[in-house]
Amino acid sequence: MFKFAIQNMENQDPAVVNAIKESGESTQEKATAKAKIKFDQFMNVSLNIAVTGKTGSGKSSFVNALRGLQDDDDGAAPTGVTETTIVTTMYEHPEMPNVKIWDLPGIGSPNFKAKKYLKDVNFNTYDFFIVLNSERFTEHDIMLAKEIRKRKKSFYFVRSKIDSDMFSEKKKKGFDEQKVLSIIREDCQKNLKELGDPKVFLISSCDLEKYDFESLQNTLEDELPEHKKYALLQAWPVFSAASLEKKINMFKGMIWAASFASAAVAVVPLPGLSAACDTGMVVLFITRCYYAFGLDDRSLTWLSEKVNKPHLKDLAKSKLVTAIREKALIRLQASAALATISTVEYLLSLLPVVGSVAAAGISFATTQYLLREGVNDLANTARVIRKEAGIASVD
Repeated sequence: MFKFAIQNMENQDPAVVNAIKESGESTQEKATAKAKIKFDQFMNVSLNIAVTGKTGSGKSSFVNALRGLQDDDDGAAPTGVTETTIVTTMYEHPEMPNVKIWDLPGIGSPNFKAKKYLKDVNFNTYDFFIVLNSERFTEHDIMLAKEIRKRKKSFYFVRSKIDSDMFSEKKKKGFDEQKVLSIIREDCQKNLKELGDPKVFLISSCDLEKYDFESLQNTLEDELPEHKKYALLQAWPVFSAASLEKKINMFKGMIWAASFASAAVAVVPLPGLSAACDTGMVVLFITRCYYAFGLDDRSLTWLSEKVNKPHLKDLAKSKLVTAIREKALIRLQASAALATISTVEYLLSLLPVVGSVAAAGISFATTQYLLREGVNDLANTARVIRKEAGIASVD
């Protein structure tokens, strides 16, 4: 099986591939252990995002947007015209509890002290800080950023409520959206010149597909460690065709490592399919794809309402999507007979071209096939839905 695995490493995660190639066939167990570590990082790594800024800047709405929730959804951070965040509040991502978004108290008090503030909110908890302001950035924002920088962590400035600015400016004669955005950006950067030339991301929590939300994602991807980037991309909302394709490519890149980690060393001497694979890991991987691609009921309902196309949910009709929605795969994962022929055959029955895998007869190929075809099935379903919603695919 190990030789077969090495021969099928094309287009897979380079770090895992190199680790296994270097290990050699005589140390197959070490290679398997490395693959399992890689898979575990992908599925379970923690990410803690701190959202802070001036009172009334829309922190809670931004927290909700990052979690894929609307302000009036169950479990959403409370919002209002007055300050609603008095103490630090942690919100888990609805589908990825290892990703936590922290809504920190506002920093608008006259006696604000950056050092005390960071101590009070437990600075070391967070991987990075997002500093929001719905108007001009102030001395308090600068003080906080300097203290964060001094402590060797990253911060990102977000100018929020851009949709409100656009609504007001549209009433004026000669309205030019790009010109207004440039004026806002330049004004923000001018107020932050003490910090050098920091990027300022113009964002509307109501319309993530507009303005600079994608630029913020790209910047975070570039600057986060690889394992933290995995958590970000899985949890980040699907707001554009490009963001969906990034998620798809990420999951495809992890298929080989997941296959190697889940496949047993020995080949079961039975005709047809090998049961020597951890179908629990397969189910977990495929289910994570389902949520990351925005195919769950909550995400599809939100998208349908946003573009006023109620029939979008009807397009998510593949056998695999239906099985996940009806909790059929969850029941498999919880069963006592995960690694049985019947379980693997059931998973394969949800996918096309069963015969090609049945002929392979080894667990690595079976597992790899399940994951590859499962990801493709979910990806194509997501693309169809987004195209119908008016979000075209990326070539």
